[in-house]
Amino acid sequence: MTLTDPRRDPLTPQFADWLSSLGVKPDDSAEPTALVPAGDLLRVAVLLKQDAFMLLDSVGLDYSTYTEKKPARFCVLHNVFHPHDHRRLFLRVYVPASGELPSLYPVWKAANYLEREVYDLMGVVFSGHPDLRKVLTPDDLEGHPLRKDFPVGETPTLFRDGRFLDPAAFRAGMNGQNAGLTGWKGGQRRGEMNEPLPPVMPATTKEGEPL
Repeated sequence: MTLTDPRRDPLTPQFADWLSSLGVKPDDSAEPTALVPAGDLLRVAVLLKQDAFMLLDSVGLDYSTYTEKKPARFCVLHNVFHPHDHRRLFLRVYVPASGELPSLYPVWKAANYLEREVYDLMGVVFSGHPDLRKVLTPDDLEGHPLRKDFPVGETPTLFRDGRFLDPAAFRAGMNGQNAGLTGWKGGQRRGEMNEPLPPVMPATTKEGEPL
């Protein structure tokens, strides 16, 4: 198989035939994309894995403000890639009303952190995932920051345990103006700076001998 494999081009009949052999349909997209029903996702993933495809990335999308009507508000795009003939395929899976999709972890272990990120930032639940926990935002942060209805800009954040994050104070702690909310000050991030200083190396002569 060469790099000019017609199955890489969404405009060729061979691409449509290849997707038909997988039991899915091409999606109208600028990149090679298959529209995969949620119930067929694991079956299609197993076929691709048997053909040596790898899972490179998984991202979530929120179509709540999209101008074109979509089958569901959320979808997940799984980016799979063949390392030998360089075929790339995106699997577009719309999230059903239950808010859950099957996890690809049983097929590709790379789905572990990829799905945790989508769960954290978009709120999509992946059934069958062995350890579906947040991976980027604090455990007690309410909401999912990549949803279109999440507040944007420097918005004060109240955590469940009563902590309050003021953006200006937090930023001051990061740029070294003062300790800020976190007690960390500037680039060294040494807290209150009360840690013992490293020992001073003894002075030496030009030849490296102690003075």
